[in-house]
Amino acid sequence: MKKTIFLFILLWILVACKNNNDQILGAVSSAAPEASHAGELILKKGGNAVDAAIAVSFTLAVTEPAMSGLGGGSQVLLSIKNQKPIAINGTTFSPALTNAQSGDTLSYHRRSTIPSTVKVLDYLYRHYGSGKVTWEELVQPAIGYAENGFEIGPFRAKVYKRYAEKLKSSPHNTHLFLIDGRVPRLGEKLKQPILAKTLRRIAKFGADDFYKGEIAQSIADDMRENQGWISLEDLQRFPEPKELEPLTIAYRDHQVYSQPPPCGGWTALMIMKLLDVKSQGNELGINDLIEALYLGQNDRRQHPVTDLIDYEAQVAEKLSDVYIQNLLKSAVDSEDSAEIIKEGSGETTHFSVVDSEGTAIAVTASINAYFGSLAASERLGFLYNSYMDDFTFGDPEHPFALQPNAMAYSSMSPTIVQKNKENVLVIGSPGSSRIISSVAQLSAEWIYDQDISHLVKKPRIHVNRNRAYLEEKKDTLLVDKNLVQKYNLEFRVPNESLIIYEQLNSYYGGIHAIAKEKSKWVGVADPRRDGLALIVKD
Repeated sequence: MKKTIFLFILLWILVACKNNNDQILGAVSSAAPEASHAGELILKKGGNAVDAAIAVSFTLAVTEPAMSGLGGGSQVLLSIKNQKPIAINGTTFSPALTNAQSGDTLSYHRRSTIPSTVKVLDYLYRHYGSGKVTWEELVQPAIGYAENGFEIGPFRAKVYKRYAEKLKSSPHNTHLFLIDGRVPRLGEKLKQPILAKTLRRIAKFGADDFYKGEIAQSIADDMRENQGWISLEDLQRFPEPKELEPLTIAYRDHQVYSQPPPCGGWTALMIMKLLDVKSQGNELGINDLIEALYLGQNDRRQHPVTDLIDYEAQVAEKLSDVYIQNLLKSAVDSEDSAEIIKEGSGETTHFSVVDSEGTAIAVTASINAYFGSLAASERLGFLYNSYMDDFTFGDPEHPFALQPNAMAYSSMSPTIVQKNKENVLVIGSPGSSRIISSVAQLSAEWIYDQDISHLVKKPRIHVNRNRAYLEEKKDTLLVDKNLVQKYNLEFRVPNESLIIYEQLNSYYGGIHAIAKEKSKWVGVADPRRDGLALIVKD
């Protein structure tokens, strides 16, 4: 009998140990497999979600050069151990030497604002890193991919093909992202030894080298040699990222948090409030989505939050029940001549990470346009951003006029959803104003049906002015004719040259999300991109 009891206890211990070995350490979802594996590596080393996010970001800077990089900006929404999220404003700023009288003709180096990404990652590491992994360890995966190369995936290959002529015709070192003078093809390995050298300096000397040291001097020299406006003083004076209260709304029985201005979170939340009123607790219909997107996007375009620093009163008004009801009653005229926001063709990346302690981080990073400003330093190996394009030219009284030391308006909307004060959805997307459309509709739909894997593969909708873009073309037949007439809707089809999976088009964003469904984390990478979602186990 004693022997039987002993064997039973031994078996129980073995099963318990096996279950412990299979413990979930977290989840990572990003737009490049290499970056997701970098995050996985850091979680397995004992790092937290913040540590993993830093490694993911540096690796994306190598493996997704068309979308983000050391020369860009990053916006962060962070919830530590299921606490109320913190918005970290990692905006870039226009240089002090910016000529406010310039026409809308900026090119190459003059298109770049002062990069913030390295400063943001350093801030995250110092304030919220676990302390269990070193800064060097977080940069090392990116160094490895820069030195040894990474394979070009289907989406990245198509992006290269689409922008081949621009890359080959730029006189500013875009050859660093080519192979033998041509764009990389699917499956080929791209090596970036100069970028690897820059990353090694960042690993060894930290972010200070980027803003005050040898890298900073190289940036300033390159700008001066090529009529750029960023100076060494700009880099040295670049401020610490600012922590802000996130914007929030109650949506059904969840609390939704998103990024404040200069980002687009307020519009995403406005659209969700419109959807809540329209659907009245039921499943969201195509007509509800189209009307909410039309009203929200056009209100943002014509009547945006114009104070990007003291924005609280304007945002509170936009998200008030009274404003939402009036918007539904009055309807925005898409042809209103008072348009303030211009629609750009921006490109970006988004990734989401959670860990076993419930910490969740949503990061949207960008160099603004595909391949940013199409200019890189031959000594540093990364592309500068093109955020200067997002200012308004030739109108000094405009709230978003081109001027020195200013933030550019953004659509970035990293978002975290909580239920009963617990993180249950971490989400975001690239894609200019389609970021807002994608994040709003998927967040609202997920709260209703809790199946993120299905929703990410589901065709999406975007509305810009009176143009309705339905990813599934036959869905136009389901749109109410009265709605079409009311808003004078025109159905449009976006460029389809970047499609890699069935008929899902990257024009509609690239959602990389992690959701808690039936008490388990589920990660999903958008099939419109080359991404990968991983559930990380011990």
